[in-house]
Amino acid sequence: MTKTLVWILVFLATFAALFFLQHLTKDDGTSSTVSGYMEGSDSVGVAGAGGSELVSQFGCLNCHGNDLAGTPAAPPLTGLSKYYDREGLITYLRNPDKNKTGARFDDYKTKYASGIMPAYGNKDLKDLGKIADYLLSK
Repeated sequence: MTKTLVWILVFLATFAALFFLQHLTKDDGTSSTVSGYMEGSDSVGVAGAGGSELVSQFGCLNCHGNDLAGTPAAPPLTGLSKYYDREGLITYLRNPDKNKTGARFDDYKTKYASGIMPAYGNKDLKDLGKIADYLLSK
């Protein structure tokens, strides 16, 4: 065997081992949370989960409070139907930095200067729709 062939076989064996290891350690959706965000998956939605459960899973309660009435770190999430329709809220959730417009956000920049709204562009659109429906009903 030549050195090149040995290196190719080592590479292929390593690749195969990592491939099988990935499947053995695949996340089953029961991973732990850190600060309310799920680890190990881009989409944390659970089949059949409603908007209130997803709000909790996505970590919204950590900043906006258990009753969504706001905290010193983040504004309230009640009464959003005055500012958003369903599609508008989903668009905001996917990319908040790009969609912070209006006098309300100018006030938020000073009042909640330390808070940073995370973008949820990598989350399942169906889950964001459930969250939007839930928040717009509050």
